[in-house]
Amino acid sequence: MPFDESRSPSHADDRRAEDGPVRVVVTGLGAVTPLGTGVAAYWDGLVTGRSGIGPITAFDASALDCRIAGQVPDFDPLAWVEDRKEARRLARFSQFAIAASKQALADAGLPLSAGSAERLGVCIGSGMGGLGALEEQFDVLRDRGPGRVSPFTVPMMITNMAAGNVAIAVGARGPNTCPVTACASGTHAIGEAFEILRRGAADAMLAGGAEAVITPMGIAAFASARALSTRNDDPSRASRPFDRLRDGFVMGEGAGVVLLETLAHARARGARIYAELTGWGMTCDAHHMTAPSPDGAGIVRAMAAALTQADVAPTEVGYLNAHGTSTPLNDAIETEAVKAVFGAHAPHLPVSSVKSMTGHLLGAAGGVEAIATVLALHHGLLPPTINLEEPDPACDLDYVPNVARVAAVEVAMSNSMGFGGHNASLIFRRAR
Repeated sequence: MPFDESRSPSHADDRRAEDGPVRVVVTGLGAVTPLGTGVAAYWDGLVTGRSGIGPITAFDASALDCRIAGQVPDFDPLAWVEDRKEARRLARFSQFAIAASKQALADAGLPLSAGSAERLGVCIGSGMGGLGALEEQFDVLRDRGPGRVSPFTVPMMITNMAAGNVAIAVGARGPNTCPVTACASGTHAIGEAFEILRRGAADAMLAGGAEAVITPMGIAAFASARALSTRNDDPSRASRPFDRLRDGFVMGEGAGVVLLETLAHARARGARIYAELTGWGMTCDAHHMTAPSPDGAGIVRAMAAALTQADVAPTEVGYLNAHGTSTPLNDAIETEAVKAVFGAHAPHLPVSSVKSMTGHLLGAAGGVEAIATVLALHHGLLPPTINLEEPDPACDLDYVPNVARVAAVEVAMSNSMGFGGHNASLIFRRAR
């Protein structure tokens, strides 16, 4: 779908100048999710309302209170990392990030030369990094002694290595960084990449999130905090944002990466444009380690800041991809925050949570949900909130229940909230 040049200033106006900031567009998408590997599988699962949640098969979860998760099915790292030895030295979250990034570059048709590689950056966040690798090496330390601990433990474990390994895999020599802000990491990564492009430090950025912590410790720790659903006998219906019977979130894994470019760079090479990223906001609740502020003030300010930067009125937003975790606190508080920001427009604003189908991908959630938001604009189709069978009276907005909805939307917002009180919101405008 070509970008409508009649809606844009001249090519010269695309660059940073006295009359306005650099404009940033989305030209490539890559996804690894519980609905499958690849954007096509992900989007098909969303619009058909298919759940990617099932019993945990990655390890024996029989002793755990929560025995369900959104696992990536049939992922083959050798499809994305050709050297078998190198693939073994990458933690699963890095493998996911490389797969999603290579997809995004291929989707965008972005060729790399020695010169252009120095203008391609990477900003990929993660909440918990290589937890699985760390767990495995603790077992080695205990059972076989310190001399048998892998020398690759640290580079597999540390959270920045998704961004670092992606750069190595694709040859991106521009700015490289990694936000670690719990479940807001992927959204923060896209927002920070937006700022890097706007200040002229790169022409293109791979941005998003990656996570892979469906491990004994990952599940046990969140279950101990009473954050996870225990609907083990009915996994496909366990993630139910905004429903009265929700009892916690369901862990997911995967990666979502977008390729962002300056509009000038995208136009110069004739790129296909999915959407324009026009603004974002980030705030902190400064309230509690794990619980959102009861009045939702933090996410309210993040949404308001995004609207301000994007120069968008609340009534212009036609779709909101909610954080929508399926936890009692989050869903009700986010609902009230939406009402506070959008006022009289709130009851008419379609809101949905794709976590009902993918589970909660933690640090990767913002990446895959940004992709869902961009595709909703691109296709004129809003993904549903499945399993919304008994609406919670405290959650009384239009959550696009159970069935995808055709809607020509010009502007959409995507929200993320994370432990530590981190909040972030992105605004995208449809490319025509």
